[in-house]
Amino acid sequence: MTAEKPPVVASPGAAPKQWRVGTLTYTAGGLVVLFCWLLWGDFAWQLKERSVWPVVQIMLRKFEASDFLTGLFLLSLPAAVGVLLGPVVGYHSDRHRGRWGRRIPYLLVTTPFIAAAMYGLAFSPVIGGWLHHALGWPAASRNLVIIGVMGLFWTLFELATVTANAIFGALINDVVPHEIIGRFFGLFRAVSLLTGMLFNFYLIGSAKEHFLPLFVGIGTAYGIGIALMCFRVKEGGYPPVEPAAPGAAPGLRAAVRSFARDCFSRPYYRWVFAWLALSNLAFVPINLYSVNAAESFGLSMDAYGKYIGVTFACSLALAYPLGWMADRFHAIRVGLGTLAIYGTAMVVAYFLVTGPRSFGTALMAHVVLSGCYFTGAAAIGQMLFPKLKFAQFASSAAVISALVNIGFGPALGLLLDGLGRDYHFTIGLSGLLGLAAFGTGLAVYRRFTALGGLKNYSAPE
Repeated sequence: MTAEKPPVVASPGAAPKQWRVGTLTYTAGGLVVLFCWLLWGDFAWQLKERSVWPVVQIMLRKFEASDFLTGLFLLSLPAAVGVLLGPVVGYHSDRHRGRWGRRIPYLLVTTPFIAAAMYGLAFSPVIGGWLHHALGWPAASRNLVIIGVMGLFWTLFELATVTANAIFGALINDVVPHEIIGRFFGLFRAVSLLTGMLFNFYLIGSAKEHFLPLFVGIGTAYGIGIALMCFRVKEGGYPPVEPAAPGAAPGLRAAVRSFARDCFSRPYYRWVFAWLALSNLAFVPINLYSVNAAESFGLSMDAYGKYIGVTFACSLALAYPLGWMADRFHAIRVGLGTLAIYGTAMVVAYFLVTGPRSFGTALMAHVVLSGCYFTGAAAIGQMLFPKLKFAQFASSAAVISALVNIGFGPALGLLLDGLGRDYHFTIGLSGLLGLAAFGTGLAVYRRFTALGGLKNYSAPE
């Protein structure tokens, strides 16, 4: 496939600077156009990401779900879907060659399913109420039926989202020049934060009573935004897929063996996967029960939204500098630094939180510092994994994280139910996990240095 390239405008004297990634070549103007369309798609993506998780938390709370069921619903189910689907999508996307590229088709196919699932979540109480009446079950079971209907649409949502999530980062890997990818992720983070500020300042306070128009509106915006991005961003050409070795087993068995050999045969990548899984897990205890914790400490949803909005404004100011630091000093270093600070801060916060104000302060520290990690370390996969097989390596990292989450969510929920919903525990646990992730990251850094480090690193293949 021949990639469409932005026109190069001649100028007197030196030729205009160009950036290359694969077969794609960009001038400054072409790079701006690319960034604008990717950031437009990211706005639609983040509008979905920033809204669905807290609104579903609020709905589960409204319909009296236990902490165990909340953990199963929000963490274990998505993780299980990721384990089953993520590697398959990553493997086939890396090897797909078509008119629209190897990433865009997957994003386009999943878009209507995500929008439809959000519509379904919006109408779940109506559908569940009707179904409960039709079945003639006791009144006490009405909420359980509604949660069951939510579960069906949530499963569809996660099936499509896991597929799209595996591809979106891979698309960036394929079309954004790597010498500026840290700064690009800084801009991505800025869009994410602006979207989060919009949602938390103006919308989350009404989510408990008005989730239906929220989900319908955001689902529509997502469908339009991602579709426009897919039609405007062009992928380049890719080398032919490596032919199967003579005598190799056909079909699924060969694919599984190839996937496992590529991603898990080297101890180095196993350390990287473990580090990324533990780093993501560190933020889960607070994130998973932040709405419940806010209510238990006496913080209203309106005040909760304002606290989150303020932290997003702080993180927005840090987004581009952190992206620059990732390009200048490497994402692995930025990630290690933020994990050390985060773990220490949350351990201290465990002993200091006593009421709404102190919880709000701890929540702000959690959001800002976890945001620093996700911004500064966003390009770790692009910097550490082999470029041509990026999606399958990224999906392997996601599988390890998902396997951890499958058991962690319900276990944490059962523990909190047993502790009488004492959400102090989530703060301390996040701190300890953050420090453990920092230690694991140091082990990865030593191996990264042995492979060439900052100047001469080449991803093992």
